Amino acid sequence: MAIRSSMRAATRTASSVAGRSFSARAAPAVEPLGSATQAAIDLEDARGAHNYHPLPVVLEKGVGVHVYDVEGKEYLDFLSAYSAVNQGHSHPRILEALYTQASKLTLTSRAFHNNVLGEYAEYVTDFFGYDRVLPMNTGVEGGETAVKLARKWAYQVKGVPEGRAKVLFAENNFWGRTLAAVSSSSDPTCRQGFGPYMPGFDMVPYDDLPALEAKLSDPDVAAFMVEPIQGEAGIVVPQEGYMAKVKALCQKYNVLLIADEVQTGLCRTGKMLAVEWDDCKPDLLILGKALSGGVLPVSAVLSSDEVILTIKPGEHGSTYGGNPLACRVAMAALKVLKDENMAENSLKMGERLRAGLSAIDTDLITTVRGRGLLSAIVVDDSQEGSLAMDMCMQLKDAGLLAKPTHGNIIRLAPPLCINEAQIDQAVDIVGDVCRRF
Repeated sequence: MAIRSSMRAATRTASSVAGRSFSARAAPAVEPLGSATQAAIDLEDARGAHNYHPLPVVLEKGVGVHVYDVEGKEYLDFLSAYSAVNQGHSHPRILEALYTQASKLTLTSRAFHNNVLGEYAEYVTDFFGYDRVLPMNTGVEGGETAVKLARKWAYQVKGVPEGRAKVLFAENNFWGRTLAAVSSSSDPTCRQGFGPYMPGFDMVPYDDLPALEAKLSDPDVAAFMVEPIQGEAGIVVPQEGYMAKVKALCQKYNVLLIADEVQTGLCRTGKMLAVEWDDCKPDLLILGKALSGGVLPVSAVLSSDEVILTIKPGEHGSTYGGNPLACRVAMAALKVLKDENMAENSLKMGERLRAGLSAIDTDLITTVRGRGLLSAIVVDDSQEGSLAMDMCMQLKDAGLLAKPTHGNIIRLAPPLCINEAQIDQAVDIVGDVCRRF
């Protein structure tokens, strides 16, 4: 399948195929599972919690943009562990940092100092232009930390009466599954059966500035936490300049802007941070996932002295947060992103991917959208069944791994080291699968 000669489609962040319909479909047959695959799935099913619905593939190795299952089959990884493996699987520089530090010291807790945390704090704050960092482990811990900091700031600095601070969130957000995260969610699947919910949380429609301003005018609002591009919602790209306009409104009402860049950050969208598309600097920046290149959990909240120094000893912490192993790995992961020009490659390869997907002659794909290598195809799922899941099963059999989100959307987010030939191979696979239906 050829990429369009005209690159007009490549410069668009979204394209639509309108007014099409297709006849009743039946999903093509899928490959039977190998014995090693089936045994691994059966064991996990028998002894593990049933809180995920993964594709029936069992992976045992990854290198660059490829992963390999227990039967030895090779796949293009077009999920990157939800953008945690931006640098590519088993990146040698990140692994070298891991091995070297692991042979010296891995964990001290924060009861003592270690000789890497200060070096990391200086490196990461200089890297992103903030005064201070509060290190944590997972993305959702980063979100929890940012919310606690915002509430503390509201009481100590803004002057909100104790117990009345509010934090706003965008509808259709996703930042994890802790009780605070589900309390801020508009997704019934996240919320149902887990109440009572966290007080002091409110929601506002995404990409709706008038609605946001109406909420920000409440003097008890401490912060607005938002993804620059909504990931789990289906790679929803807001209007041009959205984040800059949000920052201006937050400044107008003395409200902190919290940017959740756990998935969109670290070169995923074609810039080091997605907020850079709008020349916006948030008051608090949450990073995670690719901050370790997928090697171990590392997250961080960066902000100003005014915000971070509101937290005193004993008020927040983590046994593993800021451990020397994580700090060393995070510095290596950031250096790889910068030294290997992964933002530039993400931008170029993302344009090529969307141009190729837009050129597929099919009635199944209604929309192609995204920015950098955070892309999605929306499929016509108007008939019975789950076309997106059926397509992902066929993509798996053809050697490409992706996963649906919100029913009829397939997220496509390969490692940022991907090259043109691999992009074209992926487009060919998607086109072939579409024709099989």
